[in-house]
Amino acid sequence: MKLKVSVAVTFTAIAGYIIHSHSLSFDIIYLIAGVLLFASGSSALNQVQESPYDALMQRTCMRPIPIGLLSRKQGLLLSLFFIIAGSVILYFAFDAHTMLLGLFNVLWYNGIYTPLKRISAFAVVPGSLVGAVPAYIGWAAAGGSIYDKTILFIGLFLFIWQVPHFWLLMLKYGEEYKLAGFKTVTNTFSSITLPKIIFAWVISTSFSSIIVPLFLDTLSLWFFILIFILNLMFISLFIQMVFKTEEPIPFKRSFIGINVYMMVFMLLLIVFHLL
Repeated sequence: MKLKVSVAVTFTAIAGYIIHSHSLSFDIIYLIAGVLLFASGSSALNQVQESPYDALMQRTCMRPIPIGLLSRKQGLLLSLFFIIAGSVILYFAFDAHTMLLGLFNVLWYNGIYTPLKRISAFAVVPGSLVGAVPAYIGWAAAGGSIYDKTILFIGLFLFIWQVPHFWLLMLKYGEEYKLAGFKTVTNTFSSITLPKIIFAWVISTSFSSIIVPLFLDTLSLWFFILIFILNLMFISLFIQMVFKTEEPIPFKRSFIGINVYMMVFMLLLIVFHLL
């Protein structure tokens, strides 16, 4: 189920729901269940697809299929059960549009992004759409239009954030992925160039978050100031790691930093819309 990833995906769906509805309701329980099942099913299906390669990498070799805890057929059946259950919940609790967004995300992640990883080192760029769609699911579940400018810019933030998030992961595990036959940016760019490219994506992520408040229902000066301070801290952290040391970017500090930054930004959006 890749539970940590699935929970994070569900969190962004909750954020989308609250940002549109400005409230918490019992319906959010159905949203949590439906999105968590969808994310779990997609993650399980990914492990079925990549199980031969997972067995070759230290990071993934202890997953259920490589160690023989489940067969690929059992994994496939489990993933289909999760996806169908998630579809049923979102359809009956909300509507067909919400369910179709969930199915689209599974199709994009498992049908497009997963095979593309073995073809291109830049697969994460189109693949990052997967990280934005859950917020749209939450927004649609609350009755919002997915063409609304607010959710479009929140989705843009989540889309851009995914790229440096994944490439930081490649800094640590790139060699493992290469040995398993995946295309990686660590072999496309030099160890000097790649941190600077990641920093450019960090700046883009920061900029995309700063413009989000401009497209909310109401523009709060205090909220904008908080976001601005958060981004100063975020950029400062990466300036120190990329430009002020000859050492490689520290994986743990940078990876935690970029994840905490996203979580705090989304939490601030949630709190602002509940006040």
